[in-house]
Amino acid sequence: MDPSSDDALLRSIAAGDAAALSRLYGRYSGALFGYLHRLAGDRMTAEEILQDTMLAVWRSAGAFEGRAKVTTWLFGVARRQAHNRLRGRFAPEPADADLPDRPDQGAGPEDLAIAAAGGTPVAAAINLLPVHHRDVIALVFVAGLPLADVAEVLAIPVGTVKSRLYHARAAVAAALTAQEVPE
Repeated sequence: MDPSSDDALLRSIAAGDAAALSRLYGRYSGALFGYLHRLAGDRMTAEEILQDTMLAVWRSAGAFEGRAKVTTWLFGVARRQAHNRLRGRFAPEPADADLPDRPDQGAGPEDLAIAAAGGTPVAAAINLLPVHHRDVIALVFVAGLPLADVAEVLAIPVGTVKSRLYHARAAVAAALTAQEVPE
């Protein structure tokens, strides 16, 4: 087996090899960050969840049984870390609560790509989707995972991934049409 393969890296991480964790991070941090940024909605939180994810990988690499690809296992870990961190975050605020102004976190790579493509309305339309549709959109278009891997990460059948992707795309197209934005 190739010593630089994902499986070999994970075995090395399980044995306490920090350099292997660094190589795995270098290989997947961009895709993981893009996915987490889409879920979290802000750069700082996505960075924190990415660090939580890598810590969880460090701690649980020995539990990887090889039943899934390393990439799908990583995205599953990232998804669990994101949901743990974001749980309750979107609870409705009381109507009379004073909401502090949030500082501008600056545009992240995904925001810049969307803006460069003239797609700010697309990002707004995606943000209106239900979470289960945003998850599929983020894993397919931001992380670039194949549909079978998305199904594995989300623990749903491939047909459900296809259905959610179809409905998400239709909802985004309808939102753009309503805003009179060319598709």
